Amino acid sequence: MVSDSLDAIHTDTMTTLSNSNKTHDTNKKNSHWDIVSMDATSLSRAIHRRALSCVEVMEAFLAQIDAHNPTVNAIVAMPERGTLLAQAKERDVQLASNQSMGPLHGFPQAPKDIAPVAGMVTTNGSLIFKDQITKVDSATNGRVRAGGAIFVGRTNSPEFGLGAHTYNKVYGTTRNAFNPSLTAGGSSGGAGVALALRMLPVADGSDMMGSLRTPAAFNNVFGFRPSPGSVPHGPGEEVFFQQFSVTGPMARNVSDLAMLLAVQAGFDPRLPLTRRQDDPRLFNQPLEIDLRGKRIGWLGNLNGHLPMDPELLTVTTRALEHFKTLGCSVEDAHPNFDLEQLWNAWLTLRSFTFAGGNAQHYESPERRALLKPEAVWEIEQGLNLSGPAVFAATKVRTAWYQELRRLFETYDFLVMPTTQIFPFDAEQHWPKEVAGQKMDTYHRWMQSVIPATMAGLPALSMPAGFSTTGMPAGIQVIGPLQHDFEVLQLGHAYDLASQYSRVLSPLLQRV
Repeated sequence: MVSDSLDAIHTDTMTTLSNSNKTHDTNKKNSHWDIVSMDATSLSRAIHRRALSCVEVMEAFLAQIDAHNPTVNAIVAMPERGTLLAQAKERDVQLASNQSMGPLHGFPQAPKDIAPVAGMVTTNGSLIFKDQITKVDSATNGRVRAGGAIFVGRTNSPEFGLGAHTYNKVYGTTRNAFNPSLTAGGSSGGAGVALALRMLPVADGSDMMGSLRTPAAFNNVFGFRPSPGSVPHGPGEEVFFQQFSVTGPMARNVSDLAMLLAVQAGFDPRLPLTRRQDDPRLFNQPLEIDLRGKRIGWLGNLNGHLPMDPELLTVTTRALEHFKTLGCSVEDAHPNFDLEQLWNAWLTLRSFTFAGGNAQHYESPERRALLKPEAVWEIEQGLNLSGPAVFAATKVRTAWYQELRRLFETYDFLVMPTTQIFPFDAEQHWPKEVAGQKMDTYHRWMQSVIPATMAGLPALSMPAGFSTTGMPAGIQVIGPLQHDFEVLQLGHAYDLASQYSRVLSPLLQRV
């Protein structure tokens, strides 16, 4: 039970932030604010009605980038401004002839600096690739380009996407949208911050160990990890075994998220695990639904297994009340599973996968010297694995999926905190301790994202309130396999009920 004093602190914090937002709304100093603050769905309609030109939109977002990116370092490798404005003008010419490329027509976008983009640098956050200009688009970046987006740069990511803190030796550190002295999260940290500060209307990312979810939680936006096969991830040298990393959308609300997902999703013949029968247009359907009677299982800190900041657990537990206002029931859910065994299986499969794709860098002394210690550690762990050890880990993963399937016989959705802590000091590489418990690996503090990843289930991170210092928290909704749209429907209703996503960063309030 939450104490009255904590409830009072929460109310005061929310009131202060809300009042700051109102002040911003009534004292706009930049004419571009009306454009960059629009929901992405509204922006798309305005562009297609020709109420806004693509040039106006580009100028507005570039002005927003100019205002905030020097502080947070979210968007990197930007092309020349004249080139971007010329592309925006081309989009206007197309619309004048009633030719629309799609819902993202004229949208500024900055793909994550992990997936390749034709004609742009793709560094993977590594000095090894700091000058690499890729020749092809990834599957989803190609779809976003074909949907009318204009690439204004890349969003920053940690080296090889390792660790939920976005820093690297190529571009430096990306800083939190609500407090630049703290981490943005990762690995889609640049995307999360760019969204929160209205430097992009929507954003893409990828998620292996919470890389769409952690930065969403740390920056008060939404990040969705789709079911494997829903959105093509790749192509690459290996297209059968790797099923941890998925590509997905990030946005400031669920409607915007669904709009981008409809562009990203769908079968790709180069990727045999994508699903031919899925129709991406499903995500364009209305999200409204009657949720009365739905049962939600609260996983919390997994029966105390996860060390967790006490205030964060209090804040996220309080957010459950919004499900109740929708007519849902909420009760504690208890997986019957050895969670340490699950973690060890994760370590095995993660290191095996990473070493398989990157051992060549380790084997070269020159390249190895450029790798961060965490990358070296992952590769060494993977190289020391036996075939039977990897197969045993896949059996643990299978058993975990079956355990969650058992829980879904009782519950329609499972919910738990996205992270175990609030954003930490940006100068710290990773937290060495959580709630008095020492972390034995560089990513142990992120263990809360493992349940959805290991089961291959869709998971949506949503804003869940704020600490007494105004830092965002997130909760993740986990749905049954391939029930992606149903997860978005619940998220949409929750967002309308909670209103947490409407709280602006103090950086925006000072504009």
